[in-house]
Amino acid sequence: MEEFFENEAVKRFEEMIENNEELFFDIEEYEDVISYYLEIGDYQYAEEAIKYAQNLYPDSERIKLRKLEFLLEKEENLQAKILIRELENSADEDMDFIICCAKYYSNMGNPRKAINLCEKALEKEEDEDFIHNFIADEYKNLDDPFSALKHYQMALKHEPSDEYALESIMLCYAEMNRTEEALIFINNYLDNYPFSEIAWYEYGSLHFNNKNYQKAIEGFDYLLAINPHSVAVYANKAACYEALNEWEKAIETYIDSQEYEFTKSYSFYKIGQCYQKKGLLIPALNALQKSLHEDPQFHLSMMAISDIYEELGNLNEAAHFALEASRLSENNLEIQKKLAFLYISLGKLEEALICLKKMVETEPGRFYNWYAYAEVLMLVGDYDKAEQKLKIALKRHQRAELYYQLSNCYFNLKRDKDARLALEQALSLNPSMIQDMQTKYPYIDAEIKKEQSQTK
Repeated sequence: MEEFFENEAVKRFEEMIENNEELFFDIEEYEDVISYYLEIGDYQYAEEAIKYAQNLYPDSERIKLRKLEFLLEKEENLQAKILIRELENSADEDMDFIICCAKYYSNMGNPRKAINLCEKALEKEEDEDFIHNFIADEYKNLDDPFSALKHYQMALKHEPSDEYALESIMLCYAEMNRTEEALIFINNYLDNYPFSEIAWYEYGSLHFNNKNYQKAIEGFDYLLAINPHSVAVYANKAACYEALNEWEKAIETYIDSQEYEFTKSYSFYKIGQCYQKKGLLIPALNALQKSLHEDPQFHLSMMAISDIYEELGNLNEAAHFALEASRLSENNLEIQKKLAFLYISLGKLEEALICLKKMVETEPGRFYNWYAYAEVLMLVGDYDKAEQKLKIALKRHQRAELYYQLSNCYFNLKRDKDARLALEQALSLNPSMIQDMQTKYPYIDAEIKKEQSQTK
C-alpha cells in the first residue's frame, strides 16, 4: 500500500498537468494512476487521467475497464451499462470486468445478482479478501447478517490484517446479539495477533457495551501500551471510569490524553463534567472556562457552564451562556428549550417567546412546545396571537390542555360563547384537569363555579 501511494507515475502525471506538458505513459502506468485517484476518491483527477489515457490508447480494454470503475464509483449507472455492453464479449472472463458488473448490480439494488457474479470471480482465486467483503456487504443489504458474517470471516482468513473485515465481524455479532460468540472470536484473534490496535479497541468496546467496565479498561490499556497517541481511546477509558463513578480516575485519564490532543477543549469539558458530578462546582467552572479558552466556540462547554450557574442560583449568568451557545448552534432545540426556561424563570417573557417560536416552527409535532408558547403569549396578554397559535396546534394535537387554554383566551377576549364551547370540549376530553385549570385561569374558575351554583 505504501508503494501504491508513492507511485512515481502519479507524481509524473501531476507534474504534467501542473506544467501543461505532454509526457508519455504506458497503459500500465495509466492504470496505476487512475486506480490511485479512485482509491483516494479524487474523481476530478481520475477523470482527467482517463481522458488523457483514452486519447493515447482509444482501443485499450484495460483503460476502458478503469473508466467503468470510475463510472460505477460515481454511480453514473446508465453510462456504465453502455460500457458493460461494449466490453461483455471481449472481457467476459476478466476478473476486473466481473467485479465491475457485480458493482453495477449492487448500485442498481440487485444484491443477489451481485453475489452471483462475485462467486464467479472467486473461482479465479484472486483478491479473495476483497471479494468476500463485497459478498458480505451485499448480504448486509439483504438483512442477512449470518451469511454476511461467514464471508467477513473468510475475508479475514485470507487477509488477517483486514481491519474492515474485523470491524464488520463484530458488527454482525452485535446485530445478531451473539455477545458470547463475539467474545470468543475476539479473544482467539488477539491470541494470534496481540498487537492489533483494532482488535483491542473492539475488545474494549465489547466489554464496555456489556457494562464490564474493568475488562474494557484492560483492553484500552493494552491498546494505549501499543499506541499511546490514540486520543480517542483515552476518552473511552475515561468513560469506563465515569460509568463506575470513579471521577478522579476519569479526570486523570482525560489529563493524560491532553499530552496528545491537538486542542484540549473537549478534555477540559469532560473534566468539568466530572467535577460537576462530584458536586465540586467551582473546579468544574474552572475546567469549563479552560475549555472555552481553548475553543471559544465550543457550545457544549457554554451549556455546561450555564447548567452550573443555574445550579448555583445565578440565572442571569446561566441565561447569558445559554444565549451564547444558541448563537453558535441556532438549530439546537435543547438549547432553545433551556434558554426559554431560564427567561421564563427570570420573568423575561418577550425573550422567552423568541425561543418558543423557534421551537414550534422547528418541532411542530411536539405538543408541549405549543402548550408553552400559548401559555407565555397569554402571560404577556397577547390573547389574539395565543388564539391563532392554539388553532394551529389543535390541528395537530387534540389535547384537553389546548382547549382549556383556548377557552381562557376567549374569556379574556370577551367572547364568552366561544369560551364556553372550548371549555365544553376540554371537559369532554379530560375532566380530571379542571381543578388545576381553575387554579390557573380565573375566568374558567368563575364559569365553573357559576355553573355549579345554577345546578344546586
